[in-house]
Amino acid sequence: MVMLALVAVLTLVATRQPVLLWWVVLLAAAGIPALLAPRHWLIGPLGRAAEVVVIGLAASQVAAQATMGGGWGASAFLPYLAVPLTLVALDRRTWEGAALLGIAAVVLLGSAAVTGSGAQRLVSQPWYLAVCAQWLILAALGLYAAATFQRVMQARGEARPQPYAEATRLLTQLRSVARQLPGATLDPGGISEHLVEELLTVTRADRAAVLSASGGGRLVVLAQRGADRVDWETTLDADSAIADAWASQQPQTAPRSQARSHPGGDVSALVIPLVAGVRTVGLVTLEADTANAYPPPVVARVRTLTDPAALRLEAALLFDEVRSLATNEERQRLAREIHDGVAQELVMVGYGIDNALATLHSDVKDTEESLRTLRGEVTRVITELRLSLFELRSEVDRHGGLAAAIAEYARTVGASAGLRVHLSLDESTARLPAATEAELLRIAQEAVTNARKHASAANLWVTCEVDPPYARIEVSDDGQGIADQRPDGRYGLAIMAERAERIRGRLEISPRHPSGTTVAVVLGTSPRRDNVRGSTAPEGE
Repeated sequence: MVMLALVAVLTLVATRQPVLLWWVVLLAAAGIPALLAPRHWLIGPLGRAAEVVVIGLAASQVAAQATMGGGWGASAFLPYLAVPLTLVALDRRTWEGAALLGIAAVVLLGSAAVTGSGAQRLVSQPWYLAVCAQWLILAALGLYAAATFQRVMQARGEARPQPYAEATRLLTQLRSVARQLPGATLDPGGISEHLVEELLTVTRADRAAVLSASGGGRLVVLAQRGADRVDWETTLDADSAIADAWASQQPQTAPRSQARSHPGGDVSALVIPLVAGVRTVGLVTLEADTANAYPPPVVARVRTLTDPAALRLEAALLFDEVRSLATNEERQRLAREIHDGVAQELVMVGYGIDNALATLHSDVKDTEESLRTLRGEVTRVITELRLSLFELRSEVDRHGGLAAAIAEYARTVGASAGLRVHLSLDESTARLPAATEAELLRIAQEAVTNARKHASAANLWVTCEVDPPYARIEVSDDGQGIADQRPDGRYGLAIMAERAERIRGRLEISPRHPSGTTVAVVLGTSPRRDNVRGSTAPEGE
């Protein structure tokens, strides 16, 4: 419509004869078929060919009536050539565009040969021929440009990978790269321990740790060295060198310890941020029990090791996060499928059995007993499914902590199975990495599930000690013992061993006297301290 209006205005300016606007009307009518069915195999091409023919005829007629010569008159209609040619180029009909250009050239020359008389014929006027050639060349260039643009966009669309294809490609590359890394690991804890060992070769440190961000705006201890436990400052809003280093992304030294409880004395602390690009991914904290232990030359030597380690730690943390997200999403998907599928169907089966029991005659003793047995079995299966759903959906809360998650699971399972649960919880305010907490929770769940299903126990003792980077989770029962448990219970033990190995922990299984089994997973080395448990649940909770 815009081009039709432009052609109409140019025609009036060139000829000052409104009667010639009937060519514009004819051109609009010729374009209707191509407008209504642009991709029809016959109507579309014929409509566009009709437009080109009308353009060629109208251009010669307006040129003959132009007040300033044939070239000026032809320029009034020829710009409309861009409309059909651009459309066919964008629709990848390059050969049709070339044919339309040929039709336009033939019509322009043929019409010019019969328009006028003698020496006044348009075909003998150089300006008319020059303008026609100019617009035909411009139209050909536009056709080529539009076709090229369309090919480029199509190639980009075909080259753009789909989300899952891209994820597969990236994960495949990650697997290949991980196998080539030193130690073939993308474990944040292992990388952090290796960094601490390297730092101790270039500077003195009585205490050292690598910390990283976790949920809730706190830091977690990934690795730690020292004779005694250090209660490192893990909040980023405290007045400490740790918080300053995280915010400024610059090394910080301080004449006081970065622990929340320290006996005092001469202390030198050095905090180096681990910066990957523009993102702070962790901190290295070194402390020596002497004054001025970290002058600028020592800081420079330390940074030669921490700067390249930042990228390695970031890669490990990202990989850990991707694995955790994928695992959590899959667990939630399984929980939804079980809840909406098998669990609902079993509930309906149970209702059907209840209805059958209600309609039975009293003399059908055997059938009634069979139905009651079947109803009991369905109830048992539904209970197992509900516990499985609870296990799948159980996660370590960002603010609640690992001990709270284990306690909640043990209470729920104990209540459903008639077990007397005894809890002993001792959790530091510092947190373990989220992936490590998740694995410890799954190990505890598997140990509790084994005791419920296979041990025939009456009591369950659950102990949780968390003092990063140390942790110990212990589950004991007074059942029949591991030697007499079913084979599928041993399968659960194999799963726990694999999880413990994944977080660099160790699984310990031993008999409990006088009866029962003790399953414990230990992470790190126990700190040297003698204290009362921070939170001990009452007997029989």
